[in-house]
Amino acid sequence: MSKLGFGTHPYLLGFDELERLVERTARTGNEGYPPYNIEQTGASGFRITLAVAGFAEQDLSITLEDRQLVIRGKSHDDSDRVYLHRGIASRQFQRAFVLADGVEVAGASMENGLLHVDLNRSTPENVVQTIRISSGPGRPDPKGDSQ
Repeated sequence: MSKLGFGTHPYLLGFDELERLVERTARTGNEGYPPYNIEQTGASGFRITLAVAGFAEQDLSITLEDRQLVIRGKSHDDSDRVYLHRGIASRQFQRAFVLADGVEVAGASMENGLLHVDLNRSTPENVVQTIRISSGPGRPDPKGDSQ
């Protein structure tokens, strides 16, 4: 007996993109740096908080690429410094979060070494659509035009 995936299950029509989305999320390779929190801020709001101590605003970028929120950090060059001990990580990073349909970035702010990215989920309208049943041979015209 073979295992059915999202795209091959007979009751889940059109969900093959979901399977690709899950695979893409598993491949992001986030190693745990920088640490982050995700909290719910309301009925339809979320906040992602990353600990970015040592990074300035100009060292950070936030982009939305095909439903994927990507946060990158690249610290400035401090090669002129001589460290006797270096315990604060300042390596570059990339964190990716896949956003569901209807989730939008509301804004971002930085406070006390923490980067906050606020997200809002819009509530989809419930739409009831009546499908007309045509009689006669052949398939119905997908544009809805009658012949």
